Amino acid sequence: MSRTKWILTITGVVIVALVLWRILSSHGGTAQAGPGAGTPVPVTMVPAALQNVPTYLMNHGTVTPINTVNVQPQVGGELMKLDFTEGDPVKQGQVIAQIDPRTLQGELDQATGKLQQDEAQLETAKANLERSSNPKYAPYVAQIDRITQRNKVLQYQAAVAADNGSIRDVRVQLGFTSITSPIDGVAGIRQVTPGNVVTTGSTIVTITQMHPIDVLFTLPGKYLDEVRSAQAKGPLSVVILNASGGVIEGDGVLKVINNQIDQNTDSCQLKAEFPNSDNKLFPGQYANVRLELGVQTGVLVVPAAAVQRGPDGDYVWLVTSKKPAGRALAGGGVRHIGTAAKGDHQRAQYVTMQVVTTGGEAGDTGQIITKGLKSGYVVVATGQFRLKEGSRVTPMEPGEASALPASIEAKTPQKRNGAREQ
Repeated sequence: MSRTKWILTITGVVIVALVLWRILSSHGGTAQAGPGAGTPVPVTMVPAALQNVPTYLMNHGTVTPINTVNVQPQVGGELMKLDFTEGDPVKQGQVIAQIDPRTLQGELDQATGKLQQDEAQLETAKANLERSSNPKYAPYVAQIDRITQRNKVLQYQAAVAADNGSIRDVRVQLGFTSITSPIDGVAGIRQVTPGNVVTTGSTIVTITQMHPIDVLFTLPGKYLDEVRSAQAKGPLSVVILNASGGVIEGDGVLKVINNQIDQNTDSCQLKAEFPNSDNKLFPGQYANVRLELGVQTGVLVVPAAAVQRGPDGDYVWLVTSKKPAGRALAGGGVRHIGTAAKGDHQRAQYVTMQVVTTGGEAGDTGQIITKGLKSGYVVVATGQFRLKEGSRVTPMEPGEASALPASIEAKTPQKRNGAREQ
């Protein structure tokens, strides 16, 4: 082989070696730059703290009136007039409609005439019986005639009693021609118009009671004992929240816990009552219900945003001063791995996935932890989307936001709500 060919061969080998070296170097640098290996991930760190907080249970419910009445006539006839305005309040006993009473008035007159006739016949029968029983005429009256006269008296007494019963019945029917509201409430849209002939199956209007009003909601069956124990200590407060968490109606009281759990959903139905003096609650309205069980003292609280949902249940990213060798213990056990303390932000820090058991919410942004953490342990509150087991982390400055790439944002799971909702 000539000298020139040797030079070209050596040059090609050197070039290939340089290219391979650059490729391998590039891959190695990329690996080192990933979270947990090289570049620290900026996150917000918050220490778990003991607090005195009210315990809440939340779920969705439906506003349900205590009483709803479909007003139907008890007698048929022509509807002469309506004495209410659609959508306006009505009082119990208020006349809201009038049916033509003339037919029933005629029946009452007939029954009254029949009574007078039978009363006259009764007086005659009594007089005949009295004369037949007189000692002056008794020898001249056959025994069978006295028995017959006595039976006529009984017959006309029964007729008079029947006439009085008929009169009372017709008077009751006549009273039904004036239709009154059976409850205090709000009149709905009328279903008939004056001039129509109505029957006992016709609905004139639906009246709904608005004060007070009920809200029906459900809670998981696992909280039933907790709710019953809290109720045994005193009335439990219930509030209705809007979509932003603001209070719509805040003076409700838990009234009823249903006597069975739905086997299909493992949930129990509850009923709360609200005065609804401002008419903010409307029948059929969807409601966000928050039930307060009481105030817990010295409970462990972390930000609700710190609690994530995983395949093994709830977990948090626990900040440690030593790189963890493996995953956190399942079931909420905490390993002593040099957990970072509050204010310990200068040394190199890492994160490990720690399974926790949650309780109720603490205020609007807090979450109670019943198992898996201790007071002072530092958890990640924001920035979890870039973390994995053993990632290095660095605290963000107040108000600083961690950039979220679009490719990662599309894969980021939703944060778990801090309230116990089902």
